[in-house]
Amino acid sequence: MNMPDKIRILFLGDIIGRPGRKALGKYLPSLINKHTPSLVLANAENAAGGIGITQEVGQELLTQVHVLTSGNHIWDKREGIAYLEKEPRLLRPANYPPLNPGKGTYVFKDEKGRKIGILNLQGRVFMEPIDCPFRVADREVKALREVTSMVVVDFHAEATSEKQAMGWYLDGRVSAVMGTHTHVPTADERILPQGTAYITDIGMVGAFNSVIGIRKDRALDRFLTARPQRFEPAKDGILCSVAVVEVDTESGKALSVERESIIEEESEERASG
Repeated sequence: MNMPDKIRILFLGDIIGRPGRKALGKYLPSLINKHTPSLVLANAENAAGGIGITQEVGQELLTQVHVLTSGNHIWDKREGIAYLEKEPRLLRPANYPPLNPGKGTYVFKDEKGRKIGILNLQGRVFMEPIDCPFRVADREVKALREVTSMVVVDFHAEATSEKQAMGWYLDGRVSAVMGTHTHVPTADERILPQGTAYITDIGMVGAFNSVIGIRKDRALDRFLTARPQRFEPAKDGILCSVAVVEVDTESGKALSVERESIIEEESEERASG
């Protein structure tokens, strides 16, 4: 009897600034060695200075991962908007109006020729009133399923209810619905009844002693004064959060999903100083 063909997908949570990029470089090789993924994904909308992305940062990251997803902060650096036009492996949410640069889907082919579709969507609850992610998901998933049975969705959304709703909505039609945006890993990974792997939020790759990757003092000033504060990535400690999904290549159904977080409570600089 032939054993089922299966692949693993490693998805890293939102990369926050230089500390997140350094953590990626430090821990990704061991994660790849441990899980042997065919596809490595990461959300990179905060990878440059804690907000947005640049071509230089994008090219750096794409030497380590296969495809980058994003969200609402993809527009926060002008250079990043131009980079979207050049780099098909950098996605923006597919439910932004079509006049915007870039695309929300990509078909990745691994070294064995197996194709995996990636779809990036953004929620609307507590976020910009862009196109309906559920209706856009119908259109884009149908197109990707004509190419491959394996489809992974990054649903970049604020509300846990909207994320869970998307998981149920796409159950059986995609291999995985992975939540991003809140930077806090959730403990609700599961395989839904029709075979879709789900987690509300993967978490982040950034500073552990922070407020969602941002300096604590800046975040506190914003809450205490109600004045806008410039986002600046924290540097103390490391949190590297990932989700690993195993998928049957023929059916596209998930076989397993697990989350993993690597934590260093002190940065190397602080520990040595």
